[in-house]
Amino acid sequence: MLEKSTLKRSVIAQLPMLVGQRVRLCGFAEAIRDQKRMRFIVLRDHTGKVQLTQSKDDLSLTAVLDALTPESAVAITGLVTSAPGVKLGGLEVSLETADICGLADARSPIDEESSLDKWIDHRQVSLRYPRQQLVFSIQTTLEEAMRSFWTENGFRELHSPKLMGTFSESGSEVFAVKYFGTTAFLAQSPQFYKQMAIAGGMERVFEIGPAFRAEPSFTSRHETEFTSIDMEVAWIDDHYDLMDLEERWLAHSVSAVAKAHGTTIKELFDVEISPPKLPFPKITFEQARETLGTLGHDLQKSHDLDAEGERLLSEWMAAKTGHEFLFITDYPAKGRAFYHMRRDDEPHLTKGFDLLWRGMEITTGAQREHRYDRLVAQASERGYKLNALSDYLEFFRYGCPPHGGMGVGLARVLMRLLKTDSIREVTLLSRTPKRLRP
Repeated sequence: MLEKSTLKRSVIAQLPMLVGQRVRLCGFAEAIRDQKRMRFIVLRDHTGKVQLTQSKDDLSLTAVLDALTPESAVAITGLVTSAPGVKLGGLEVSLETADICGLADARSPIDEESSLDKWIDHRQVSLRYPRQQLVFSIQTTLEEAMRSFWTENGFRELHSPKLMGTFSESGSEVFAVKYFGTTAFLAQSPQFYKQMAIAGGMERVFEIGPAFRAEPSFTSRHETEFTSIDMEVAWIDDHYDLMDLEERWLAHSVSAVAKAHGTTIKELFDVEISPPKLPFPKITFEQARETLGTLGHDLQKSHDLDAEGERLLSEWMAAKTGHEFLFITDYPAKGRAFYHMRRDDEPHLTKGFDLLWRGMEITTGAQREHRYDRLVAQASERGYKLNALSDYLEFFRYGCPPHGGMGVGLARVLMRLLKTDSIREVTLLSRTPKRLRP
């Protein structure tokens, strides 16, 4: 057994500073190679890999390690020695003791070439792969950078309820759940509560939390439960203020990822990460529609882009300017939420926008209608029952400043950052119309 009272755990990344010292390591046995007199084990923890060596002259240790299988969880003690010929960092650990804490089945259910569905079925194993470990390190860095930007710019964090008594967006694509003799809905976004905070004088708020969409979509970029990043800001002049905020926020966050993980991302994903240049290019929806026409692509809907249109527009802008980001502004009101503010000069258009990154929408945002009478009129125009929206409409009866905000899909940002084919490659556990497990 290990000497817990006298030897604290070290991690593999620390070993270059511990040559000549005894250490305690914990991790997974990635590979095992037996020779007549020696055994070699590659141990992996969350910081790296190291080669362990064991002399079979130590009969008691040999008896323990004879049972070891690949991917077993093991804790060891040993002496760190310099070994210039060893590829894993030029050092190794000579084993003294070993404790197999979690013996793995001899045959793994998957390998790195298995299908994505199998990866998700056996997530406890696929999460161990280096690319997957990196995804969640990047996610951590990304969120830390986002929060630092918000802190530096006077934002406050919200934790809004996910059970609602009414719908939070259009009223469609919601999950209804039983709730003490009545019906509740899982929140599609924290939209209404962000605006309540603005009406309450908080001025700048953000939230990172779950959102739910009962959308029967089976594409590589849709999930029924996802992590939504939301911001709302008071006292804006128009939606261009919001776009300026988002591009500075993204540039700050991507820069942090590039600094912390750029080399490893290049190694494992073959993707170059560099901070985006400001400002991001912007075109109106009408200009986007006309451009797509010249590219031979006609939109099926008169008020929204489709996936192919997003891809073509991004490629067109990248070829024209070298920029991977593109704002599409001034969408038709027909396809936007009822609370989006309309343009005074062209009331059929909204002060709204989407942000495309590498061919995919990652953000929807807009200036909101903060004037009670106009908001009621726009809800009535859509045929919504005002009593169902009474709580929301009450937020604006007692004075609310001009404001707006946006929602950003965390997994979509990661997907575009790493250029993965599916959102499920950068999501801890996928939720789709056909997947509720594990």
